[in-house]
Amino acid sequence: MSEWTLDRVERIFIDRRVCETPVAKRAMALVAPEKIEWVDAEPLAERHGELSARDFDASKRLLFITEFKGKFFKRCPGARPGLTCCNYFVLNLGSQCNMNCSYCYLQSFINSPVMKIYANIETALGELREIANDIHDQPLRVGTGETTDLLSLDTLTLFSRRLIQFFREYPKWRLEFKTKSSQVEQFLDVEHAGNVIVSFSINPQVVVEREEHGTAALEKRLAAARECKNKKFEIAFHIDPMIWHPNWQNSYRELVRDICEKFKPDEVNVISVGALRFQPEQRHMMRERFVDLSSWVAGAEMFPSADGKLRYDEQLRQEMLKFVIDEFRRHSREWRIFLCMEAPETWLGAMQSMPKSLGNLSEMFDHGLTRKVLCR
Repeated sequence: MSEWTLDRVERIFIDRRVCETPVAKRAMALVAPEKIEWVDAEPLAERHGELSARDFDASKRLLFITEFKGKFFKRCPGARPGLTCCNYFVLNLGSQCNMNCSYCYLQSFINSPVMKIYANIETALGELREIANDIHDQPLRVGTGETTDLLSLDTLTLFSRRLIQFFREYPKWRLEFKTKSSQVEQFLDVEHAGNVIVSFSINPQVVVEREEHGTAALEKRLAAARECKNKKFEIAFHIDPMIWHPNWQNSYRELVRDICEKFKPDEVNVISVGALRFQPEQRHMMRERFVDLSSWVAGAEMFPSADGKLRYDEQLRQEMLKFVIDEFRRHSREWRIFLCMEAPETWLGAMQSMPKSLGNLSEMFDHGLTRKVLCR
């Protein structure tokens, strides 16, 4: 399936309370009137709860533009006992993803029959301003990719432009757009403070085709990364999750070679690497939705880990992670690489060191800043 576009939306529900927001007005300008429905309450509320596979599939074609009344800003879910955390925080401006990756962890907890865009972005930025009162001069890292792929919907929302403008006021902070899309043209003309990272989750094209439905092809993601770099935006790559498949070594060797041929180490802010993992409760949903598509993920042999997730066997996991790290180092020792959501013993097995001993990564793993944010 090719990269998702707005014309795949079958219906857009717009909460009347946000009818004057830029997002609602843009939806009315871009989408055929017969696809828009004005509502006073959350649509399809009777379907809330545990979704069937069919309901989950349908949710990716239904969009609800509304306001969010909770907290937009929180700590990354990777910050949990037993894992090595990289001081990452997230800003959620929507929920549910329009893309359809077989391994998506949203399958384990999203129970809404519609995708949601939160139109009250100024409320979210107000939260950040309150934090800035105390730590505007600290190296805070904020990402947008926890509960939705913000850039994949950005041609509708244009949230990227507003966020880049906001972070220009706080040059010590860093904003990261994490995406599997190639949608970057809409913000490349925005003046920035050099503190915006456009971060592409990548996998070999054979994995993209088998497991990452509705996402941009690998070639398009790498081309979008080059466009961003040409406009002086920072870029990063996340080879995560690595997925075992026949001939996986050759697939990931070619992926590393592709990156090394197109980019120099000093052009890439960081590369993170992680292996497949997911919550036990999503396995049934994954199998129901993807096993007929010959998914390597849905049929994978997985084992309970200390953090409660299902993961590959520890030996296989370390072998896969170390393989990619060694391939990068074979090209150059200058690549800045770290492991994502992995335990200390995996760091020692795959990296032969812990992050605080790596001079070019130590700041990311200094938890003093995290304590300052959480104790405000």
